[in-house]
Amino acid sequence: MKEEKKFKAIVDCNSFYCSCERLFRPDLQNKPIVVLSNNDGCIISRTDEAKLLGVQMAVPYFMAKEVIEKNNVATFSSNYNLYGDMSRRVMDTLKMLVGEKNVEVYSVDEAFLDVPISHVDLFNEYALHLREVVERWTGISVSVGISTTKTLAKIANHLAKKNKAATKCIYTLMDPDEVREALKKTPVSEIWGVGRANAEKLMKWKIENAWDLRNMPEEWARKNLGGVVGTRLLKELKGIACIEMKNELVNKKMITTTRMFGKNVKELSEIKEAISTYISRAAEKLRRQYCAASVIQIFMVAKEENHSVTFSHGATISASMRLSIATSATNELIIPALQIAEKVFKPGREYKKAGVILSGIVPDDAVQSNLFTPPTENSKRFLMNTVDNLNFSMRNDIIKFASSGVKNNWKMRREFHSPKYTSRWDELRNVS
Repeated sequence: MKEEKKFKAIVDCNSFYCSCERLFRPDLQNKPIVVLSNNDGCIISRTDEAKLLGVQMAVPYFMAKEVIEKNNVATFSSNYNLYGDMSRRVMDTLKMLVGEKNVEVYSVDEAFLDVPISHVDLFNEYALHLREVVERWTGISVSVGISTTKTLAKIANHLAKKNKAATKCIYTLMDPDEVREALKKTPVSEIWGVGRANAEKLMKWKIENAWDLRNMPEEWARKNLGGVVGTRLLKELKGIACIEMKNELVNKKMITTTRMFGKNVKELSEIKEAISTYISRAAEKLRRQYCAASVIQIFMVAKEENHSVTFSHGATISASMRLSIATSATNELIIPALQIAEKVFKPGREYKKAGVILSGIVPDDAVQSNLFTPPTENSKRFLMNTVDNLNFSMRNDIIKFASSGVKNNWKMRREFHSPKYTSRWDELRNVS
């Protein structure tokens, strides 16, 4: 029996962070909006209206401030509580529409789908249905691209976003002539899976667009574009599906918590407060997936001592420690973490950022205990679960370890932070 051909779709939220902010601010409908990165540093999301004003992506806020203030562009600090919750709602909606096994959550604002229909004539209607239901149920606008492979679906999605008025935010890329024209208009730098370094190499070889790349020999791709990865990319551009759908990872193999400081930090005591806070966040994530960690790594990013020093060459300092027994108890992780921080910290330097990485992660019911230590796992788990439940219900770290500090002057700068509309009772949107 011949296997029925499957088609791929990608659903991508439009200006996702801005859409989340606009959802609870109807007065900003059709108004320009930008969202800033940690510490209100750079622009990481912008609406079409902001783009038309010339506001560029990834530029520092201070460089765009004149244009933003002159045109009354609504500005927001990153509100990850809100964005994470709205992302979950969008993904849950897609899973309800097409089945959980047919959805691969690719990022906070993107998901690949296995299209459950095979009649090409119905694809536009199907894409429109997806878009309308997601927008109706969540309030988040999305674009939908459909084609024979993931890579072509990404290109279709890009075309859907390029002229929203004409495409209605949907685009199906099936006709061979349309595929050829779309690939010719797609620069190699915009092909999904082609990084900056490869794009620069391809341009030097006079391979300027996706059509040029598609017509290269597979052996050449194997040699110059990372072996199997390169040949898969070429096949995907030819309409041969090679990149399969991936199941959502339940447990992470590594947990990282890191933040930029609101101001440069010079004191070890403030570094320790930050590390304790980050360890607490990481330990919560560990317990949420019923795991324990056996390796702790601490890193700090120091301010450059001169302009010739870059972050990637000498400004990042790190050290790690392997624990004798894997654990998810916050207090048992904080103690060695602070010991590492003391070793890494160099007096007289200013630090811009710090973070913790937990690895060597195993299921917490498979931890090898010490024969000479009385078992206390049940009491530890009860204590940590109680703390987690109280913090989840009361919010704002109602219970925390003293080493995390009280004032936390090092915390990120968020001058334009919006309320956590969906996850705090006292911050719910008022409707009058």
